[in-house]
Amino acid sequence: MKELYAEGLVTHSDPESWGRTRKDPAQALTGALAGPDTEPRKLLSDVDPVPVAGRPNGLARHDECQVDPTRSMTQGTSGTFDHENREILQVPGGVARLCRMVKGPTRTTIMNALGKSDEDVVPLSHRRPTGRGMGEGRSETAENPRQSATSGAQDPGSVSIGLERVREAARRDGKMRFTSLLHLVTLVALEEAYAALQRQASPGVDGVTWAAYGEGLATRLADLHGRVQNGTYRCQPSKRAWIPKADGSKRPLGIACLEDKIVQQAVSRILTAIYEEDFANFSYGFRPGRSQHQALDALWVGIREREVNWIVDADIQGFFDSIDHEWLMKFLEHRIGDKRILRLLRKWLRAGVSESGEWSRTTVGTPQGAVISPLLANVFLHYALDQWVTWWRNHEASGAVIFVRYADDFVAGFQSQADAQKFLHDLRERVAKFGLRLHPDKTRLIEFGRFASANRAGRGEGRPETFNFLGFTHRCGTRRSDGGFIVLRQSMAKRMGATLHRIGQHLLLHRSLPMDDQGRWLAAAVRGWFGYHAVPGNTSALRAFRDRAIEAWRRALQRRSQTAKVGLSWEVMRRLADRYLPKPCVLHPYPSQRLIVRI
Repeated sequence: MKELYAEGLVTHSDPESWGRTRKDPAQALTGALAGPDTEPRKLLSDVDPVPVAGRPNGLARHDECQVDPTRSMTQGTSGTFDHENREILQVPGGVARLCRMVKGPTRTTIMNALGKSDEDVVPLSHRRPTGRGMGEGRSETAENPRQSATSGAQDPGSVSIGLERVREAARRDGKMRFTSLLHLVTLVALEEAYAALQRQASPGVDGVTWAAYGEGLATRLADLHGRVQNGTYRCQPSKRAWIPKADGSKRPLGIACLEDKIVQQAVSRILTAIYEEDFANFSYGFRPGRSQHQALDALWVGIREREVNWIVDADIQGFFDSIDHEWLMKFLEHRIGDKRILRLLRKWLRAGVSESGEWSRTTVGTPQGAVISPLLANVFLHYALDQWVTWWRNHEASGAVIFVRYADDFVAGFQSQADAQKFLHDLRERVAKFGLRLHPDKTRLIEFGRFASANRAGRGEGRPETFNFLGFTHRCGTRRSDGGFIVLRQSMAKRMGATLHRIGQHLLLHRSLPMDDQGRWLAAAVRGWFGYHAVPGNTSALRAFRDRAIEAWRRALQRRSQTAKVGLSWEVMRRLADRYLPKPCVLHPYPSQRLIVRI
């Protein structure tokens, strides 16, 4: 396969696409950075130049000690391949503690550097590390001192120190290739990876559950660690499962074995420390400290504050099943030089899937449901799409451009129709070079923005078209107070109907349970739906969802007996609903309040 990149430098104007140039440093969750920010990177020759963003490389800060971030923490690990990165096989105290934790009723996990669950309300601003601007949601990072050679690699602190060195080196030098990373997959790292997994997740082809693996956990992890370090670890094929989608089709999932999940979690943590310094700030999917609501807020502010008149709503068809393995490995090799890490990644990609006892080879794609898949997908799109979008915006666009991506679903806004049409044409060609194609039904160019209604009315056309993004239908609207333009976000009717159907089926199936149990379960379901959809302007959908959930509960209760219909009037159901179900209310602030953006 041809080498695709050439040397190049590009300046990130404002990664959240709030325009062509950055005008104010106080830009938070949109990702717009303060000051010049460049990262020289290897680009592939032979295809259109793909610029990259970042910061100057190779520059130490004042008297900063130049520490090799990839140096093994284990005593005496330098030397040939046969001897490097060998860890001392011992059982840390944390593993023994975890053994006692397995049977406990609560999930007490060690989550160093793994990030936290997204909150309902995102903080107003997040500071990035010094020198990189604001917007990543990471704390200030200081240089860590070189660890003493007498410190054992199984010390929990050594893992975090090693990851912090890797992160700092990736931030400092955008071209650095990390040639020694596997030594960071220690017993402690595997222990933390095991603790981070979902306890109730379905088992893989081996049938081993999280709780079953916890019996004799110390011995199991020590054996797994030894196999990973000496190269005898063998991954197993993923178990194929199918889940229904809102459009009636089915989504294929690949359920990995528990040991594969543990190793993937540990390796993913290492790679995340590197690539979080590279990923574009308009990328929100499957990244620590980032959420769907941050992507929605960035899009809302961009359309409202920028001169956006046209929208390209795009989706890559079957993206996870179409990732080219060769291209993915080439992209990974730009930053990862540790051949043992690359060998592990190839094993997972080529492990295949098992369905109904029959194994099939996988030559393209990465299984949805695998722990490592979201990170690999982001790496692929970072090189195949994000860098190209940044270059196109800076070199091809004649007007304002905004861009927001969440996984393989993304939206671009343009000031001029000509830019929008050219972008969509070039986008199809770009993704085709990497074996991808845009979904024909989910990719559209529509007129949308503050002048869309007036322009279409002048041409004798109807209301502006709408588009869907991350579960919300976006519409052009006006404020009641002054008639100004506003972007209305309403829950997608199809998805809301599918959720209510599942709720009704569950209530019907469990209608014989005590009323209190049913009420508490339904309250949790309604509260969870409100937690995501309770955005400003969506109150009518909240009320409709609650009313239809009450109606589904009433239908289920009426099936309990022949006489149940008599006592279940709407007055009775309203009293039950007031006792258990939350009232509709807005839980999220306006994006302009949560996203402190000065443009």
